[in-house]
Amino acid sequence: MEVINGKEYVETFKTVKTILVSQPKPERSPYYDLEEKYGLTIDWRSFIHVEAVDAKDFRKTRIRPDEFSAVIFTSKNSIDHFFRLCEEMRAKMSQDTKYFCMTEAVANYLQKFIVYRKRKVFAGFRTIQDLKPYLIKHKDKENFLLPCSNLGAKSVGEFLEENGFKWQEAMMYRTVSSDLSDLKDIYYDIIVFFSPIDIQALYENFPNFMQKETRIAVFGKSTCAAMEEQGLYINIMAPKPETPSMTMALEQYLQVSNKDMI
Repeated sequence: MEVINGKEYVETFKTVKTILVSQPKPERSPYYDLEEKYGLTIDWRSFIHVEAVDAKDFRKTRIRPDEFSAVIFTSKNSIDHFFRLCEEMRAKMSQDTKYFCMTEAVANYLQKFIVYRKRKVFAGFRTIQDLKPYLIKHKDKENFLLPCSNLGAKSVGEFLEENGFKWQEAMMYRTVSSDLSDLKDIYYDIIVFFSPIDIQALYENFPNFMQKETRIAVFGKSTCAAMEEQGLYINIMAPKPETPSMTMALEQYLQVSNKDMI
């Protein structure tokens, strides 16, 4: 038993029939296996969406992409909006521009916009530290641009600052809360959250949200912290050593809550 906002909370493991995942619906997903195995209805709904910063507003920053010899991409969104603004501003990037991508998937996506040459595209595995050897090698030769959203790219910026890079952050798109008003009168047994901004979107749409009997699943420490700030009880959490993915964490819970349905 735990006390949340002065109220006692006991995990009862009531049967789960419905789950809302705060992400767009994928073509393939292990969630679909859970849906069939445990007799669930799983709905998908992105709580956030991306809006473009138009060229007129971006010009006010006095940043011109073609004045930078290297670009750091943290996501596919950053690539899309970087090249969109280049086109709108008629900024032509040099063929010698170097591109540093946070993951291999981001680097591969870059091929939609440039002629891919290994000598100018560098990919990490997951974090900025993976790119450190490549970045340090070019530190004194290049002027780096970091396209980002209104949420910034804190870990990347801190790395560049701490290591004395010549760099500039450029907000090229915004991550904002989606309109969720159509969910107002719909109840779910479990809601799954993946980022603090998902939780922000929840409360922007439903300021008086009460957890009641809804179970809450969260992924990541920052999401967990944001949920705890709201005084809500977290029933399911990932990653953990025994449940590194959200679907594994959900199944661990469902094995108890829906044991009669297996």
